[in-house]
Amino acid sequence: MAQKKLMERRAFHTRINSPDVKPAEKWLGYLLGPAGALLLNAVLATYLNVYYTDVLKLTSIWGGAFLVIFPIISKVIDAVTNVAMGYVIDRTHTKEGKARPWLLLSAPLMALTGILLFTVPNGSETVQAVWVMVSYNLFYSFAYTIFNMSHSLMVPLSTRDTGQRGGLSVFNQITTIMMSGILVALIFPMAIMPAIGVDKGRWITLMSILSVLALPLTLLEYYFTKERVTEEVENAGAESVAFARQLGAIFSDRYMILIYAYFLISAVGACIKNISLVYFCNYVLGSYNDGVTQTMISVIGGIPMGIGIFAVWPLAKRFGKRNVTIAGCILITIGSGICCMFPTDMTMMLVGQFVKNIGGLPGSYVFMALFADVLDHMEWKTGFRSDGLAMSVYNIIAVAMVGICTGIFNGMIAGAGYVAPEIVNGVTVAAEQTQAVKNAFIFGFVGLETITGLAMAALLLFLNVEKNIGNEQAEIRARREGNKE
Repeated sequence: MAQKKLMERRAFHTRINSPDVKPAEKWLGYLLGPAGALLLNAVLATYLNVYYTDVLKLTSIWGGAFLVIFPIISKVIDAVTNVAMGYVIDRTHTKEGKARPWLLLSAPLMALTGILLFTVPNGSETVQAVWVMVSYNLFYSFAYTIFNMSHSLMVPLSTRDTGQRGGLSVFNQITTIMMSGILVALIFPMAIMPAIGVDKGRWITLMSILSVLALPLTLLEYYFTKERVTEEVENAGAESVAFARQLGAIFSDRYMILIYAYFLISAVGACIKNISLVYFCNYVLGSYNDGVTQTMISVIGGIPMGIGIFAVWPLAKRFGKRNVTIAGCILITIGSGICCMFPTDMTMMLVGQFVKNIGGLPGSYVFMALFADVLDHMEWKTGFRSDGLAMSVYNIIAVAMVGICTGIFNGMIAGAGYVAPEIVNGVTVAAEQTQAVKNAFIFGFVGLETITGLAMAALLLFLNVEKNIGNEQAEIRARREGNKE
């Protein structure tokens, strides 16, 4: 019996036992492991709204108000569950850590709810609206919240070594870029979307495959990650801290407020851009699902992201994570401005996209390492960690902006008179859109980020947490050693 219990415990034990980060942890835990869930999320971020508007044709429900109101209400629910999840994570105490165990639970939940998102029954508008609202919240407010909260904390909780932590942040972002910048941005518009068109059955088959794929890969992330910071804190006998005290610590720290403000502005620009991408390529720069336009835009976006794997972290170590991110924000504004001036010129669009995506490299690859520095700074300042709650606020911003921006975008195009495509004799036929609709797509895809880039650069000027982080981490270690004695 004792041997059976021991085997059961080992079955859920991390396969990473080294005090330092080793290649297996990087490649399996941070590169390959998150790939399934991030691929599923990237596809949903780009195409779920297209499924709602073009396949299910929900644009007209409630006089066009449904696709405006339901995403916003859903994200209010999502915000509440993020706070709850942050609270739970900070009070989870297991030998496997406080965040990792929730990765294990999220794996089957994402697979099931991802399928439910697309298996909307054929019925009345009311039936479809209810199914969409319930399935959307089961996925985003429940399953993906559990995954995203725990996954996002893996880098900050992996180690205090800033070099190793930065490396893990890069590996983590490589996966994100590979999923969104290569598979979703290149393969989907070129090969998959023209093949499935607005055929509901094909959409269900595709998304079921992607949902199921997330399960084994998320388990890989669980088994090949390790929470060294959590182990350090638990071994030092740290006590649970009251929720109100944690909340006060987060919102009284100027660095945390700055990083939240930066992320809020970044999320608004990125969300509107991502939602607008398919529509912009279909109706402004190219033709509907032509398999070329979106691929060309995405190839130019993918090249800088590939270069960034080798360039960004060395630059960040030399000039500072904040400084290279500021430079990147300025390039985002310049590149977006070029695109905004020439929205129908493929050559100029590609030039602008190239510049803009070079500017996006620092924010993509080193932001989570900068966030981890702020978490360490808060621990130095307060004497306790607030990882789960701090990450829940971070995720609330992310999810709230998806809902709000989706609602705003759908309101813009509905008000401008967007007309969804139809299937005629088995072929998808797109409608001709008015100039007002096209202008909405142009602003969403290339106009807004000319503004948000400058705003982010201005905020980062005040985020100088890196200046003293080495001394603060040394002080934290000294306190831990003192508590042990």
